[in-house]
Amino acid sequence: MSVGIGIIGLAESGRTTIFNALTKGNADTGVQAQKALHIGIAKVPEPRLYKLAEITKPKKIVPAEVKYLDIGASLKGMDKDSAISGEHLSHISNTDALINVVRAYPDESIPHPEGSIDVERDMATMNLELAYSDLAIIERRLNRIETSLKSAKADERHSLNNEQEFLGRIKSTLEKDIPIREQNLTEEENRLISGYQFLSAKPLLTVVNIGEDKLSRMEIIEDELNQRFLRPHQHIIALCGKLEMELAQLDDTSTESFRTEFGLTEAGLERTIRLSYKLLSLITFFTTASEEVKAWSVRQGTSAPRAAGKIHSDMERGFIRAEVITYDDLMKCGSIAEGRKRGLLRLEGKNYIIQDGDVINFLFNV
Repeated sequence: MSVGIGIIGLAESGRTTIFNALTKGNADTGVQAQKALHIGIAKVPEPRLYKLAEITKPKKIVPAEVKYLDIGASLKGMDKDSAISGEHLSHISNTDALINVVRAYPDESIPHPEGSIDVERDMATMNLELAYSDLAIIERRLNRIETSLKSAKADERHSLNNEQEFLGRIKSTLEKDIPIREQNLTEEENRLISGYQFLSAKPLLTVVNIGEDKLSRMEIIEDELNQRFLRPHQHIIALCGKLEMELAQLDDTSTESFRTEFGLTEAGLERTIRLSYKLLSLITFFTTASEEVKAWSVRQGTSAPRAAGKIHSDMERGFIRAEVITYDDLMKCGSIAEGRKRGLLRLEGKNYIIQDGDVINFLFNV
């Protein structure tokens, strides 16, 4: 199962251009296609995966994946248009994180809807749209709770009153322009809101879409914006969407040559995924079974049985133990067999917490 990230942005922000850059896609970036929903898959760059393949000699190498969804409609419009709501809002609500594309380049042939380029204004506008969407969900649920309370039994009334109080508190803070991700909710409260799929609760990566003339100042732009606007579960990066989209269509050799020419040390896809993983607290573990070496993404703090369940539900249900060796130890040993001989291959039980770089063989019985 891949990580899902929704790409949002105001009109003419270059949202679909960024989508194409990340997925090596060719979705139409024209005005007529702006309301379309685009879905694409990106392979997660992971050098360790290919180093493992050199040792294990698998028939197949399987990287982890990120599924990107380019949401082509206004979030406000989703709440009013049932056709859009039924498709777009369902997709974006089920993503793990959001990317907000903010335009920072002038182009007379593509006028900005607000008449000028203003990164701070456009970031604030999108934050309001996310809050607007969440407030609409809360209002509808509070209305249903109010109706249910009229005929609720005593035990049902207690549960409904608790939910009413909790949603009222979330609503009040949202109305003060504080997104849910910044509301310092407890672990239990975060579990409670997960069923609502609130948009302002999702980690947010803001991509400031710059022109080629600003490439030399890219790091300065990022640092300045993060110093001013950095918040919990948020980060800001700068990318030249048009250039990244063009580079994504080239072969690796040509891409590397052009990146060097422009002074770019890291691909936009790699930077975006790296920071997305950081925001989502994701780590990577590897499996080498069935003649394939495969990368898997899980959240930090995931137990061995839960990680096994990511591969197949039967493996979690029938989990016995996990054979674990770290990536670094395996590189030093040269093989799983040598790692076992040196005592570096460990047997771990149900309470083991997966660590980044673990190479694991899950033992199970169903």
